[in-house]
Amino acid sequence: MVVVIGGGLAGAEASLQLSARGIKVTLYEMRPNSMTPAHKTSNLAELVCSNTFGSIEISTGAGLLKKELEMLSCKLLEVAEEFSIPAGSALAVDRELFSQKITKLIEQNPLIELRREEIKSIPRDKIVIVATGPLTSEALQRDIELLVNKEHLYFYDAISPIVDASSVDYSKGFWGSRYSKGNGDYFNCTLNREEYETFYKELLNSEQTPLKDFEKAVFFEGCMPIEELAKRGPKTLLFGPMKPVGLKDPNTDKRPYAILQLRRENIHGTLLSLVGFQTRMTYSEQKRVLRLIPCLRNAIFVKLGSMHRNTFLQSNKVLTPFLNLRTHEKIFFAGQITGAEGYTNALATGLMCAINVSRILKGLEPTIPPAETMLGAMIRYITTKEGTLQPIAPVMGLLPPLENPPKDRLERNSMLAERALKSLKGWLSNV
Repeated sequence: MVVVIGGGLAGAEASLQLSARGIKVTLYEMRPNSMTPAHKTSNLAELVCSNTFGSIEISTGAGLLKKELEMLSCKLLEVAEEFSIPAGSALAVDRELFSQKITKLIEQNPLIELRREEIKSIPRDKIVIVATGPLTSEALQRDIELLVNKEHLYFYDAISPIVDASSVDYSKGFWGSRYSKGNGDYFNCTLNREEYETFYKELLNSEQTPLKDFEKAVFFEGCMPIEELAKRGPKTLLFGPMKPVGLKDPNTDKRPYAILQLRRENIHGTLLSLVGFQTRMTYSEQKRVLRLIPCLRNAIFVKLGSMHRNTFLQSNKVLTPFLNLRTHEKIFFAGQITGAEGYTNALATGLMCAINVSRILKGLEPTIPPAETMLGAMIRYITTKEGTLQPIAPVMGLLPPLENPPKDRLERNSMLAERALKSLKGWLSNV
């Protein structure tokens, strides 16, 4: 019997992988009895920050990692494909249908016992996978601190608003993907210079949710609130979430001064999320400021942005490359609590924990994919990095360089991906 704590992406993947290997699992999930600041439902594997798993192109870090996980028969990716919705070169899903299906698969699995209760301390005498994510409860966090004898770091993660698609003014923009990639799955809300400057000014002056007295704002660069980005200068957003690069307005045949991209949130396209517009503005200010963007003048917000504290380990100080504690080899960690940032990384660490737990139960040595793979490179990074660890997303820069790399970046990334998949195939034949 293996104990899995946390029913998010990593915990759900680990549980399904273990059961597929004939191993009984007790999965603990505290929701709905104890909710987090970000979750809205009691469903397992609920997606809270975005509905996209990132790019599917293997010349990107996220796309390569997904391809590797497909080769490893990742259970949740199979469900993601089932409920995918158009999003250009990204894998986006109908998040409600996705989480409902995962919940059903686990509830109906005879080898998985789902317990809806909060675990406040980690069993020391059992094999455990801790996958409580960046929103670990305070009680469990205190117990983890005792285990690792290290202070946890934290950062603030902000969630983008979602609007009713019928309330968008489609005369104030156009459908299209950057550089004409995909099938034009993003609606690009256009702003001229005057409109952008008005929006920027009000964004800077907006009221924001206050922090707790004992907390300090430490933002993760990969999910920076737009108002924090705006403080860096008037053109920062034009090189970030509002960049018009790679887009041409078919109405003017010119590149817009600034844009806001809206992405389909569900299969029917009735909901649209604001891409890259994570925010900690108050709810009333979100409505006021965001409606300054022309296409959102009459927007109906079905979900407003929010912000929550994310906790993660300094895994490079406390975990082995097999994702178990150096001081307690039976206790494994998976998901974003390890510093592996993003949905796909969460799946990857949950899957690898399941592989190594299964091997240990069979009397085999734990393993790790080759360094040439994105999975292997990412795990090595979070468990061996020198100095302070910041959350890391799957990026091509994690891979060992080629001996004679071409100058063209796309060609170089394609060669890195080809090497990675070949290396993973060889490793799989011995696992």
